[in-house]
Amino acid sequence: MPQPRQILVTSALPYANGAIHLGHLVEYIQTDIWVRFQKMRGHACWYVCADDTHGTPIMLRADKEGITPETLISRVYQEHTRDFAGFHVAFDNYHSTHSEETRFFASDIYGKLKAAGLIEVRAIEQFYDPVKGMFLPDRYIQGECPKCGTPDQYGDSCESCGAAYAPTDLKNPVSAVSGAVPIRKSSDHFFFKLSDPRCQEFLRRATREVCKTQPEAVNKLQEWLGEPGENKLTDWDISRDAPYFGFEIPGAPGKYFYVWLDAPIGYFGSLKNLAARRPEVDVAAFIERDAAARAGTEMYHFVGKDILYFHALFWPAELEHSGYRIPTAVFAHGFLTVDGQKMSKSRGTFITAESYLKQGLNPEWLRYYYAAKLNASMEDIDLNLDDFIARVNSDLVGKYVNIASRCAGFIHRRFDGALAAVSGTLLEDVRAAGETVAAHYQAREYGKAVREVMALADRANQFVNDHAPWELAKKEGADAELHRVCSEALNLFRLLTIYLKPVLPKLAADVEAFLKVAPLAWSDAATLMPGGHLIGEYKHLTTRVERKQIDALLEANKASLAPAPMSQPHSQQRHAEHQQHAEEKAAVSHISIDDFSKVDLRIARIANAEHVEGAEKLIKLTLDLGTETRTVFAGIKSAYDPAALTGRLTVMVANLAPRKMKFGLSEGMVLAASGEGPGIFLLSPDSGAQPGMKVK
Repeated sequence: MPQPRQILVTSALPYANGAIHLGHLVEYIQTDIWVRFQKMRGHACWYVCADDTHGTPIMLRADKEGITPETLISRVYQEHTRDFAGFHVAFDNYHSTHSEETRFFASDIYGKLKAAGLIEVRAIEQFYDPVKGMFLPDRYIQGECPKCGTPDQYGDSCESCGAAYAPTDLKNPVSAVSGAVPIRKSSDHFFFKLSDPRCQEFLRRATREVCKTQPEAVNKLQEWLGEPGENKLTDWDISRDAPYFGFEIPGAPGKYFYVWLDAPIGYFGSLKNLAARRPEVDVAAFIERDAAARAGTEMYHFVGKDILYFHALFWPAELEHSGYRIPTAVFAHGFLTVDGQKMSKSRGTFITAESYLKQGLNPEWLRYYYAAKLNASMEDIDLNLDDFIARVNSDLVGKYVNIASRCAGFIHRRFDGALAAVSGTLLEDVRAAGETVAAHYQAREYGKAVREVMALADRANQFVNDHAPWELAKKEGADAELHRVCSEALNLFRLLTIYLKPVLPKLAADVEAFLKVAPLAWSDAATLMPGGHLIGEYKHLTTRVERKQIDALLEANKASLAPAPMSQPHSQQRHAEHQQHAEEKAAVSHISIDDFSKVDLRIARIANAEHVEGAEKLIKLTLDLGTETRTVFAGIKSAYDPAALTGRLTVMVANLAPRKMKFGLSEGMVLAASGEGPGIFLLSPDSGAQPGMKVK
């Protein structure tokens, strides 16, 4: 028997400025399944997380509500822990980054980086709000684009022409916080020198290690790093000026750690907080480099692909050069769409965890559906509501629970609840399949695990159909056969329950109570319930999903479009916005449908993509629109290799006025997403779209 592993697992910290929604739950359910599986295998696995509580958005929201930031984050903490518990996400510890444990590690890591010569202080010029008395993050400044003159653009890039610029380049800037005209002001900022050759050399090795299970992640990280000899990774500004809600930098009054500096450090803070209650948790063995090597511990981070940059570049670099251990692996996942589209408040598909539970929907329906769709890649997954209804009803009710519901009553009524001793080829096959299912769980290929289990459930149901216990019950002299068939079916049901338990912990607990067995471990698949074992009376274990329940859920979330008072949590639209703590977006005014209809969005196929000589950011794209081709210069060089773009479908603005550039005429614009953090993500339509199709 292999030695139990010592594993630390984390999920990205949810920001304490919004409600948990179904998009967020992709990550936490995915992580919880993996942790439950490890524990069922007998490993010491600790799952820690925390609310991410610092930053300008927290400070400003608390100010608007007339409460302290501490009061705000305490309230949101209660909401988050309630929602996670409602979906059976079983953290071993859920803490807060606004804690003395996190402050300790942040100060320690910073001090060691400084001693290593990797912290540098530089004066930078920023916009300053004279009314609020604060420096303004990029997303809290609006003005006219310095390139095309479009009004109401953010301080980092233009949504009209796609130009990127410094906030101080904006024309007629205003503060999105107070509406005042900001002034330029210089301030000293602290930088982590990621451009240092020590960091560059380390990251070229480390990124291949911590993301080795996901080649697409390694490729993306190597693009960000550039080729050997290049120095594409710029130094990281890790400080913010007062007023700011966070930890003050030691020895630097009025300077605070930027929220992204202490957010991942919150993993260690939560672990230390857990160890104060659980003496068997050896903090040093998990986080100290030498101790980790001695103890053979493992540390895994589950994160959204939008924050891979921070977790696989910044985080390992600061750990390595401050003497801490780096993660064993970082597992990145994609986003959630609903019915093939982004979550939408107008369609009612921006669904909060709280509303799902309040409508009375079973949280394990969602856990099962997510598991059935998840794999180890960074692909997005789609919550197709019609498929959700069909799959839950077919698999959980029609296949899995159906085995017990058709056989348990006969054992209870005819044999006083006592099982017969059984054996057989099918039982052996199902037991032997356990290691295949386990391998899928270990590799985070949950969809494969679920398909394997449902194939076994099909065989178990065929066994019941072939032996028809309802017919045997009517036949004289068939009691022994009836007893054997039903006992074998319930043993099959127990084995399937073991394999589904990481996904369906509450249903598994109900089955354990019904079968009168101890909590099931993975090793229990090696045995069967013996002859004479007494089971309980069967009661319905789960119900079918009704379409009216889904319709009511959508209506309830449409109703939430009414303006909410500031005392209620704001829901961000997707995981990327929720995790992106680099200061909350300022409000965007509405446009009419007539305004939108003026923009001619078309599907385009990238017929060719090539580097532009002398251009640092541009790629020259030849776009096929079905009836014509266009040339577009796109500022996506930092994110994409031209060779990987050819043949790909994307979306372009087809009626944008041509723009003469130094390198040629640009006849439109392709659409891409970006946020405060690094990374550009080209938009792509679903398969089946054809060049020239209109997006509307």
